Amino acid sequence: MRRPLLLIATTDEAERLRGGLTVACAEAALGGAVRLFLQLDAVALLRPPVAAPRDGVHAAHGLPVLAALLDDALELGVEVIACQSGLALAGLEADALDPRIVMGGPVGVLAGNSADERLVLV
Repeated sequence: MRRPLLLIATTDEAERLRGGLTVACAEAALGGAVRLFLQLDAVALLRPPVAAPRDGVHAAHGLPVLAALLDDALELGVEVIACQSGLALAGLEADALDPRIVMGGPVGVLAGNSADERLVLV
């Protein structure tokens, strides 16, 4: 059995989130449980329409754009959690986000952390 994985994105750098989503999708495809917490400034990356400055470069090389990676992760069962304070910082309302994204905060995320969960900052 695979150990659960918790990824935490802490910045508004789209390529860091892209990397985290790629790892999340890979782990979920292997049957692992994955949670991705976007904290504070990272939440702005969820602003619809989800996009990243380098999406065109990735698409030109046959790789998914950021929005497609997010959708893939959600389809694979990755629990994506948006920081409630980050929503305020980004000037977003929860209902503006994909309805599969849940709201939470660091206390709740860490309280739900199991003893064997792997933690990775992206």
